[in-house]
Amino acid sequence: MCMVVLVTGAAGFIGSHVVERLLAQGHTVRATARKAETAEFLRAFPVGEGGALTVVEMDLLNAESVDKAVDGCTTVIHCAAVLMVGISEVQRDLIDPSVTGTKHLCDAIRRSGGVKTIIHTSSVAAIRSSRYVNGTVFTAEDWCEDASTTLNPYGFAKAEGERVMRSFVDQMKSESKPRLVTIHPSIVFGPIHHPRHLNGSMAYLKHFAGKLPFVLHTHLNFVDVRDVADAHIAAMTLGPDGSRLILHAKGLWMREIGVELRRLRPEGSYPVRTLPSWMASVMAMFHPKLSVKTVRSSLGRHVGYDVGASFSVLGMEPRAVESTLLDALDSLP
Repeated sequence: MCMVVLVTGAAGFIGSHVVERLLAQGHTVRATARKAETAEFLRAFPVGEGGALTVVEMDLLNAESVDKAVDGCTTVIHCAAVLMVGISEVQRDLIDPSVTGTKHLCDAIRRSGGVKTIIHTSSVAAIRSSRYVNGTVFTAEDWCEDASTTLNPYGFAKAEGERVMRSFVDQMKSESKPRLVTIHPSIVFGPIHHPRHLNGSMAYLKHFAGKLPFVLHTHLNFVDVRDVADAHIAAMTLGPDGSRLILHAKGLWMREIGVELRRLRPEGSYPVRTLPSWMASVMAMFHPKLSVKTVRSSLGRHVGYDVGASFSVLGMEPRAVESTLLDALDSLP
C-alpha cells in the first residue's frame, strides 16, 4: 500500500517546511488547509521521484471534513495550530480548535483504521508552567498544569490538545495502536515561505528589520524552523514511541539578538537600546496586538529548556544560530 502522509496546517510556518521536505524526499503528501487557496504556494516546492501533493480543505471543527482528509493516510503529522494573534474569543478561536479539533482528528484516525504513525506538533507552552520561578529550566517531564482559559490560555490549549492525543493513543488496542511522538519547539525562527508567516513568532525578528530604534527587555528561547521540520520527518521512523521531544537551540535577550546581528552584519542598524519597562507598558496600552498584562509578565523574566536527547535520538544537531537569524532576515519581503 502506498504511504500517504497527511499534514494538517500545511500552509502554516512549520507545516509548510514539513511539506517541503516530504515532497523533496518523494513522499505522497495530503496537505490540509481551511481554505485551499491559502496553500497554493506549496505547489512551487520541488517534488522528488515518486512524490505527489494534494491540497484538501479541512476544518478541524467539521468532523466530516476531518474524516475525508484522514481516510487512506498511513501517517498523520498534526501541525495545525492557532496563533494568539488576532484572537477575539479564547474559547471559540483558540481552545476549541486545539482541543475539540484534536478530538475530531483522533476520531477520524480511529475510524480510518490505517494510520500507523502520528507526529503531534505541540509546544514548550505545554511544558512550561504559567507561574514559574525566574530562571527555571524545564524538561520533557514537565507539564503546564496551572493554565486555564483566563491564565495562559495558549499553554492551556497546547497542553489539553496533547493530553487528548495521548489519551486517545493509550486507549487503543495494541494491534491497532499507532506510534506517537510529540514535538515541542520553543519560539520558531527561520526563512519564511509566505508573508502570512510573519504573523506569528517571526514578528520578533521582523522587529529588527523595522525602523523602531529600541527593543524590549524580553528573553526569547528559539529554534530553527528547518530543524523543527527535519525533526518531524525523522520522528516518522526514529525516537521512542510516546516520547516528548523538546526542540530548542538558544535563549537570548532581544538586545543580545541585536548585538549579534550587528556583529554578523556591521553595515546594519539593528536596534540594541532596551526600552525602559515603564515605557514598554505605556506602549502596550496603544498597541493593537499587545496588552499591558502580557508585556509586564514577560519583561525581565526568562526560563530555559533542557532538550535532553531530543536531537540525538533523531540523528540531528541544531543549526548554528547565525544561520537561523540571517536566513530568517534574508527571507523577509
